[in-house]
Order: sequence, then structure tokens, then C-alpha cells
Amino acid sequence: MRCFISIDMPQKVQHEIKKLEKKLPEFKGNFTRYDNLHLTLKFLGDGITGEQIEEIKKRLKDIEIKDFEVRIDEIGVFTEEHIKIIWLHLAGESLLDLQKKIDNKLKDMFKKEERFMSHVTIARVNFVEDREKFLEALKKVKIKNINFVVNKFKLMKSELTSAGPEYKVVEEFSLETP
Repeated sequence: MRCFISIDMPQKVQHEIKKLEKKLPEFKGNFTRYDNLHLTLKFLGDGITGEQIEEIKKRLKDIEIKDFEVRIDEIGVFTEEHIKIIWLHLAGESLLDLQKKIDNKLKDMFKKEERFMSHVTIARVNFVEDREKFLEALKKVKIKNINFVVNKFKLMKSELTSAGPEYKVVEEFSLETP
């Protein structure tokens, strides 16, 4: 089973992302389906067994952190040389704390994240006519205040299909309300 741990984008954020997409410079590729928009806190990989799932669930239930607010503050690409992904950056100190706590709980089961970059993939790019022009136009896209409260995270499984990835919730973990 292919699994990851993530935070979903609330519907109001999905609507804001939809508005943002209309402001993006032209490219050939695909936007992420709105119901698939998420921030990956930790990618666990392929071949995760049922036994491992049970252990992961047990460990993640022990995470103690209060719900917190994050904001989308930047738009960018991976990589500037060969544009493949358009992303939105999520900022918030507690977001990094949650990611570290997840990493620590699973450190003897999975490799620790070397460089966590909190982002939501909003599009996969196949082709850009003029890379320099695209990057210049992207810099002009303004992010208006997009904030939301994170009150849960999820253990997800992913199935790759010809229509794109299908995500299913394995377990949901609620954060403490202050």
C-alpha cells in the first residue's frame, strides 16, 4: 500500500486556489483536483503492510498538539530550470512542530525528512513555452490572505490510476482544541 500523512485543504481554501489558478500564466499540464489538494507532512512510501499501518496509527494517536492557524504566503515552482510543479507555500510555526512530531514518532520505522518544505501542489506542468516569461508572470501573481485552522491530520493511502491518483482516508487524527 502507498501511504502518506497529510492535511487537507478546507473548501474555502479550495475556492481561493481556484481563483488563483485563473491568474496563472499559460502552461500545458494539469491542475490538481480540488478534492486531492493537500499538504504532505510525511510520505511513507509504497509497500506499507497492514501490520505497519496498525503501528503507525497507534503512534500517531499519541501526538499532542493544539489546533493552529496556517497561511498560504507564496507561490512557486519546482524547479526553475525545468518547471514541473506549481506550488503554494504554507507558513506557520506549529505546522513545522506537527511535522517534526510525526517524524519523531515514526523515526525507527521510516527515514526522517531531510528538508521539509510545506507546500500544496496545485498543478503539474508538462510544458511552458517561454520559461523566463512564465517565471516573471508568476512573480506578479499576488496571494491574498488565505488562512485556515488545522484541527486534524490524516493517514492516507494512494492508488495511482489512469485518471490520476485516488486518495482514501485510512485514519483521521484530531488535534486538541485549546
